[in-house]
Amino acid sequence: MVDIAIIGAGPAGGSAALFTAKAGKKTLLIDSDQSVTKKAWLENHYGVPEIKGPDLVEVGIKQAQKFGAELVKAKVTQIEKTEDGFQITTDQETYQAKVVILATGFLLDLAETTGLATKPGTEPRVKAVFDVDAAGRTNVEGIWAAGTCAGVSVHTIITAGDGAKVAINVISELDGARYVDHDILKA
Repeated sequence: MVDIAIIGAGPAGGSAALFTAKAGKKTLLIDSDQSVTKKAWLENHYGVPEIKGPDLVEVGIKQAQKFGAELVKAKVTQIEKTEDGFQITTDQETYQAKVVILATGFLLDLAETTGLATKPGTEPRVKAVFDVDAAGRTNVEGIWAAGTCAGVSVHTIITAGDGAKVAINVISELDGARYVDHDILKA
């Protein structure tokens, strides 16, 4: 049983995993290698003059792994509510998590089988998104969503920020107090 399973390792999922792992939460990052960011060339990501999308995704995953996140390369086929969290079935194995963060980009194939509410998307080529509140909560208690699948702009800097925001909200809820992550410059 992990504390948090994050489905999707693009900018939103990678960023969420970085924050949850750094906060000491046992984090599982499940990725099916379908991120649209893998096709991107980026010159509009703050702090990075230019980068290939696959490199940005890889850097994000490595940052999360540095703090203990575990990466599993698999496709999630089902999420089921259990007594103490969720059972996540992939095309390879089954995992248990207390909380789930969906960061699936354009992919909403888990919505119908999981009972997640959707609404029309507003971005070009984004037909539908998970219906979330301002914190990132879906209509299924314990399942959150971040990034493009949650209705934010497809720009990687925005989806990464949304992943961080949702992760902070999840950590805060699990801890019962507002979580803040600040590093201090070392002399």
